[in-house]
Amino acid sequence: MFQLIPKTNFDFVGKRYVCFAISACLLLAGMASLVMKKGPRWGLDFTGGSLVEVKFESAPSVEEIRKVLSDSTLPSFEIQSVSGHGIIVRTQEKATEDAGKKIQAALMQSFAGRNPVILRKEFVGPTVGRHLFKQTALAFILTFIGIIIYVGFRFNSPIWGAAGVVAIVHDVAATIGVFSLLDKEITVTVVAALLTIAGYSINDTIVIFDFMREKLRLLRSEPLEKVINLSINDTLSRTLITNLLVFLVVMTLFFFGGEVIHDFAFAMVFGAIVGTYSTIGIAAPIIYEWTRIRSKR
Repeated sequence: MFQLIPKTNFDFVGKRYVCFAISACLLLAGMASLVMKKGPRWGLDFTGGSLVEVKFESAPSVEEIRKVLSDSTLPSFEIQSVSGHGIIVRTQEKATEDAGKKIQAALMQSFAGRNPVILRKEFVGPTVGRHLFKQTALAFILTFIGIIIYVGFRFNSPIWGAAGVVAIVHDVAATIGVFSLLDKEITVTVVAALLTIAGYSINDTIVIFDFMREKLRLLRSEPLEKVINLSINDTLSRTLITNLLVFLVVMTLFFFGGEVIHDFAFAMVFGAIVGTYSTIGIAAPIIYEWTRIRSKR
């Protein structure tokens, strides 16, 4: 089997406190940002706002309209093209009349020759709001319980499942924290990215856990630290090849996917990095720490 990095012997367990410190700094920075900003910056699907429909004699491209509106004083907005040379703009501007005037003024200034006309202006509530919060929270809770039960049964100890859950929480919380630090919106597509990151993280973790379990059976007399390091090093080539391919795909989406999925792609880029790191630097060392502490007792 081809190995990208053959015969490595890195002491991952020995560097566990460095990894714990890096994670603590990352999570605390994100938490501090969330506290200072009184929560994440929610997108239109969570906050609601104004809907304005505009018709042109000859509609410009969505990218041209987005550039013009980005230079205006509108808060966050989304653009949707409709048939008949029209567009719909949804913005977090609560005052519908003000939103219509700002949009019309910006479009008239740049596209006066296309005769933009406001067809309708109305207030729209959040499309998901509390329902999505409840459903997402329930999904995560049930997922965590299911992982602890499944992984605990498969590896004969609930601590293995708990370690996997800690890694997932770490990845999702770190991603939300980075979005807060960079003042990016949490939208429905970003929530989808968070769920994808969670699934990606536990998949990578279980692969390494499988190797650890097999090594523990074969090397019963060896110290646990050596067995864990050997397991991670043996899977390192596979992990890097798989994650590099994922990283290249999401980087392509990030640079060439367009504005609509930019934040989704950014979350996936960061998630691909932190998901790989958490398996090696968080989940596996937790198993070691738990076993070491329990053996002392």
